[in-house]
Amino acid sequence: MAHIIVVGNEKGGSGKSTTCMHVATALTRMGHKVGALDLDLRQRSFGRYVENRLAFLAREGLDLPTPDYRELPEADAAELAPGENPYDHRLSTAVATLENECDFIVIDCPGSHTRLSQVAHSLADTLVTPLNDSFIDFDLLARVDPENGRVIGPSIYSEMVWAARQLRARAGLKPIDWIVLRNRLGAQQMHNKKKVGDALSQLSKRIGFRVSPGFSERVIFRELFPRGLTLLDLRDVGVEGLNISNIAARQELRDLIRELRLPGVEVNF
Repeated sequence: MAHIIVVGNEKGGSGKSTTCMHVATALTRMGHKVGALDLDLRQRSFGRYVENRLAFLAREGLDLPTPDYRELPEADAAELAPGENPYDHRLSTAVATLENECDFIVIDCPGSHTRLSQVAHSLADTLVTPLNDSFIDFDLLARVDPENGRVIGPSIYSEMVWAARQLRARAGLKPIDWIVLRNRLGAQQMHNKKKVGDALSQLSKRIGFRVSPGFSERVIFRELFPRGLTLLDLRDVGVEGLNISNIAARQELRDLIRELRLPGVEVNF
């Protein structure tokens, strides 16, 4: 059965699709069979990223490792069980078509609370939550006392993850391994950066997630999307003499793949 990696956060602009594409492509490059699903049926950033890649490879006559992206199938009313939610049916059908063919399935969730996102979180073996390194994004995880910075309690997204964990426990499934990814970390040790780090450390012990550095803010990520490329593709498309920023970004990706602690994965890029 495939190991399911869900990338979720109820706030847009945190780097979910960039994280999905880099994780999925890195695993594919390491020889694993990787399926990909995008549950943001309106914006489809992850889906567009893969489509851009396929179009670029076709134009350039290249053959680079690419995850197996699938659209969610439409739900035929005749196939629905009595009382079955059509979105549940669409997601379960898509996962069923991939889980016996793939080692991993990477699922990108929308930046809002939807039925599809809620169900996907209950399917997650590994949950990755990219978070911009600010208290604006932190508020999605927990409420903080503005006077002393102490965590008061979990917020809306954490409560959804808790509900997903409870569903898995009742079904006898293994617990979700939850990683909060600190994206767009500043290079300098700013006061706010330290406060966010302290708050995440405090919260992680209370509600059970691991904290990992993610991707720094870099121009290269905006340049890669239109061609569907990742950091690992640059040499293959003729970019020689990678600059220091790009080399540092590749190391961030290596560190992320290691931190995910995925079964059977040895980082070799």
